[in-house]
Amino acid sequence: MTTQQHPLPQMSDTLFLTDGGLETTLLFHDGMELPYFAAFDLLKDDAGTDRLRKYYQQYIDLALEHGLGFILESPTWRASSDWGEKLGYSKEALDRVNHRSIELLQELRERNETNETPMVISGNMGPRGDGYVPDQLMSRDEAAEYHTPQIRSLVDAGAELVTALTLPDYEEAIGIVKAAQSAEIPVVVSFTVETDGRLPNEQPLQHAIKAVDDATNNGPTYYMINCAHPEHFDHVFTHGEPWLERIRGIRANASRKSHAELDESETLDEGNPEEMSQQYRVLHNLLPNLTVVGGCCGTDHRHIAAIARAFREQ
Repeated sequence: MTTQQHPLPQMSDTLFLTDGGLETTLLFHDGMELPYFAAFDLLKDDAGTDRLRKYYQQYIDLALEHGLGFILESPTWRASSDWGEKLGYSKEALDRVNHRSIELLQELRERNETNETPMVISGNMGPRGDGYVPDQLMSRDEAAEYHTPQIRSLVDAGAELVTALTLPDYEEAIGIVKAAQSAEIPVVVSFTVETDGRLPNEQPLQHAIKAVDDATNNGPTYYMINCAHPEHFDHVFTHGEPWLERIRGIRANASRKSHAELDESETLDEGNPEEMSQQYRVLHNLLPNLTVVGGCCGTDHRHIAAIARAFREQ
């Protein structure tokens, strides 16, 4: 196993894959119950842990096949206190499950990492409320206080960075970054956007990134966009604008549906993996530092395989 050092290896020009839509895969492909979209709950027993292990291995195998790096994102998007309480988890139990998630990723890296496929362990976090509906907005100080326990758990467990996905508001993002800075761990901020390319609270993406950078002295290691189709946000990227250099990762949805439509859908819209891979190639031309690619809702190993092939063919 190679030893990871900062700066993180995905800050080079090497391409890193990550996984697809974990929760939608478990729900729609596997037919599993997933209360509150909380994949971390599977870690409560051996059967659930084994399912997660097999899920990650599919994507690791793709990275190994193509000789690309891989970012292991823990299944802890919902493993913060408000969501944990809904599932009956105490603070101590949440701390244990965050630790267990990182231990699982460490096990997978130990078994699979090669010089051609370096692997990075990321502690995954989500918004306090619903990422689609900014109905639980906090001040940056409130956000820092709320997210600190999970960040501390992930740091103590050995995560090399934390990645906050599907954030609908820059104030919460600022709080997460400040909490990560206090914990002395690199942090990635990933905003979600609506079909018009704006955040769910109507903030322009460029303004949200600038607000976080201004408030945290360029605190995020980089930014990502997730849980939106490429056509929802590619139009906001104008060649040559400096802020685009801060975006290093994309985890797009397979579906063109809006967040509201996805919430109401009882079937999975898988989109077209090959079409999506070509849309990622377009994004690569628009984003000079794009090095982290994966998927979100509706995507699975087929989409990530197509994206990997598209990038290798460039």
